Amino acid sequence: MKKLQLGQVVATPGVLAALETSGDSLLHYVTLHEFGYWGDLDPQDQKENELALQRGLRILSAYTLSSGVRIWIITEADRSSTCVLLPEEY
Repeated sequence: MKKLQLGQVVATPGVLAALETSGDSLLHYVTLHEFGYWGDLDPQDQKENELALQRGLRILSAYTLSSGVRIWIITEADRSSTCVLLPEEY
C-alpha cells in the first residue's frame, strides 16, 4: 500500500544523467519511496520519515544506484511535489 502522495514528480538533469549511465529505472526508485522503502537511511532517519508521514512533514529517501552514485528523493510537506536529485544538487 502506498504510504504517501507524491504530487508532481520532477528530476534534475544530474540525476537523469546518472540514471542513464547506470541503466537503473527512475520509476523503480520513485515507487520504493512512494511505498515507504526509504533506502539507505539509518534506523533513526527511517523513524523520522514515519513520524513525518503522521505529522505532514517533508520525506527524504536515499538510494545508491548500481553505479555507486547516491540519489535522494524528497517529497515536500504539503505533498505537492517530489524531487529526485543528487545530494550535491540540494
